[in-house]
Amino acid sequence: MTESPKTNFQKTDFHKTRLRFRIPDGVIYLDGNSLGPLPIGVEERVARTLADEWGGQLIRGWNSAGWMVQPRKLGDRIARLIGAEAGSVVVGDTLSIKVYQALAAALAMRPGRRVILSDSGNFPTDLYMAEGLIETLGRGHVLKVVAPDEVEAAIGEDVAVLMLTQVDYRTGRLHDMAALTAKAHAAGVVTVWDLAHSAGALPVDLAGAGADFAVGCTYKYLNGGPGAPAFIYVAPRHAETALPALSGWMGHAAPFAFDPSYRPGAGVERMRVGTPPVIALAALEAALDVWDEVDMADVRRTSIALCDLFIGLVEAQCPMLELASPRDGARRGSQVSFRHPQGYAVMQALIDRGVIGDFRAPDVLRFGFTPLYIGEAEVRGAVAILKQVMDGGLWDRPEYHKKAIVT
Repeated sequence: MTESPKTNFQKTDFHKTRLRFRIPDGVIYLDGNSLGPLPIGVEERVARTLADEWGGQLIRGWNSAGWMVQPRKLGDRIARLIGAEAGSVVVGDTLSIKVYQALAAALAMRPGRRVILSDSGNFPTDLYMAEGLIETLGRGHVLKVVAPDEVEAAIGEDVAVLMLTQVDYRTGRLHDMAALTAKAHAAGVVTVWDLAHSAGALPVDLAGAGADFAVGCTYKYLNGGPGAPAFIYVAPRHAETALPALSGWMGHAAPFAFDPSYRPGAGVERMRVGTPPVIALAALEAALDVWDEVDMADVRRTSIALCDLFIGLVEAQCPMLELASPRDGARRGSQVSFRHPQGYAVMQALIDRGVIGDFRAPDVLRFGFTPLYIGEAEVRGAVAILKQVMDGGLWDRPEYHKKAIVT
């Protein structure tokens, strides 16, 4: 039975939320920070979309089943989880595309500046998209990458955009969004925040922090499924002037007027690009239902407790592993990482024994903790198996050293 730390102030019934997910028997799933498990209800919702909507309504479904407005409706549901204003979030396309859009729009707001500031803990695709955009623009922009703890000092009046992932994908290190955004704005810098490892993991307050743009994916803590669509946030003060960069027909002011020239849509709607992935959005719609029963403060408090418990047990029982995450839970997302020279092989041995985490180069074992379906029993069980693997050298088998395509 899953047990989670409880307080007298807890509003969320994590035993109830645990029953909302399909977790295979014999598996301790500590990889929801990479791909969330299947929520109960998704299969039925997708089946209804296929049979009743696509099958029964055919092309009429764009109107009668509400397919066309799904991106905005789901955006509003996600907005509640990230502290965004209603009407400021839209869903669709991939996270890479949304990073490109947000960064391009932010750069256009500071035409006299040429520096994009980021850090070495940013997810590589964000940096790749910045490099590609710089090359495409050909205006002399540069990408300046510093260590995470050097970001604040690097913010200056030469910087056009500060582009950061709030939670470091490798270590779980958490940036102070409010403080860095305030520092950036004082220097005239526009902010772009990547919430891939934040949305659904911890309370986010985009509006309160004054963030300009934010992006994120829905297949991690929001459990939208493999390849689930991404989202983009545009602060309302920028919504009517932000340049979409990728001027797709769904972002047009009147898509079905089929005008030969582009006119941006109203507000965040202009950040739509291609045709909505209706089946994927149906899965996400059902996946988001569990959040109607969840208080993010409860998630955060319980997540920190579970991570602290895991760190203490691992350090006591597996001293050969080195903590790579911040020890202070307030400076950490909802994951814990440890280092070992043979981290990949160790993780494969764990997975083979039913404890699923993942590996990030060069030596990081990464474990995600989601109170919606993980409790103290899973934490203790995972550490017991990890101890067996390490004490017995069970990771040192040829099959565990052979790297798969996805690590």
